Amino acid sequence: MTVSVLVVDDSGFFRKRLTEILTASGQIEVVGAATNGREGVELAEKLRPDVITMDYEMPVMDGISAVREIMKKHPTPVLMFSSLTYEGARVTLDALEAGAVDFLPKNFEEIARDTSQLQKILIDRILDVAGSKPGGRSVAPVARPAAPRPGVTRPAAPQPPERPARPVTRDRSAPVQPEPTREPETPRRPSRKAAPRHYSVVAIGTSTGGPVALQKVLTALPASFPAPIVLVQHMPASFTPAFAERLNKLCRIQVKQAEDGDILKPGHALLAPGGKQMMIENRGGQARVRILPGDERLNYKPCVDVTFGSLARSFPGKTLGVILTGMGADGKEGCRMMKQSGSVVWSQDEKSSVIYGMPMAVAKAGLSDEILPLDEVGPRLVEGVS
Repeated sequence: MTVSVLVVDDSGFFRKRLTEILTASGQIEVVGAATNGREGVELAEKLRPDVITMDYEMPVMDGISAVREIMKKHPTPVLMFSSLTYEGARVTLDALEAGAVDFLPKNFEEIARDTSQLQKILIDRILDVAGSKPGGRSVAPVARPAAPRPGVTRPAAPQPPERPARPVTRDRSAPVQPEPTREPETPRRPSRKAAPRHYSVVAIGTSTGGPVALQKVLTALPASFPAPIVLVQHMPASFTPAFAERLNKLCRIQVKQAEDGDILKPGHALLAPGGKQMMIENRGGQARVRILPGDERLNYKPCVDVTFGSLARSFPGKTLGVILTGMGADGKEGCRMMKQSGSVVWSQDEKSSVIYGMPMAVAKAGLSDEILPLDEVGPRLVEGVS
């Protein structure tokens, strides 16, 4: 079975190169190519592809406008290609808010130097995106070849050792009919309003779909939110400064990219810098940030397990960990350490997740104290944290 892809880019060279790489896999069929956003919108409606790859700067209609039109007319998973610059980050975040699922650098040398490695990353990302549904709802996964995965670090959202299976291709002339595979997790909430609990730190980890999910959660919090917050989002180093600035403008709490030595404060959120690892230390009851170089042995930089594990050691029984949408299983072991130390873990439910990987791994391991729809996470934090 193959996944159908529409390529939208004004560069003939890029369209040709991407088409060659994707079709060589035998798992993907490029069913069409568009040279601008307007043509992309029209072909998306006509061809009904499983995935659309989208450039952001094109004549006639830009990529962000095209994503908005596609989401209105026929929502389809979109993978954006962008530059690893501050401006590229800003534009990509706009595209994700408009409905795109994920992104990759357009300069292939920034993804991988080896051609076979590049092909694997591109194909895997297309299949990952095909396993999502715009609007925050996963579709049924399908089997993929069980080839062993090399330890590859990806700039945007690295491939994990564990990951859910991938989606079945459909008849493009027919409407989407996801195949039922399993009953979604039943959201678990307190049966009655519990008394608020004091936490030394609230930690939130996420990957694919995370930028929009974090925006939704954090904008629900008041400026007087009583606990410090740390955020781990799989994202390249050039994107995290722009993302932190964006959140700070939208939220009532203060948000910034974390720096080594930062002190955690109530009503302030610190975002782990891309390409590095963030750990939290307890110095005399005060939480401080340690920023360390990214370990090449870890696929994720930043890594949710690293940050959550440090919190389990530094503030046992006093941390609330929250796992939101994302592929793979990063965060599961960190949550396990939190639970063993007496802390509390929440995870996002399947229905509201763009990719139900990370929260599924936590829930299936029996680590979630509560499983919540995305819309309820922010209000629940306000209600449950003192």
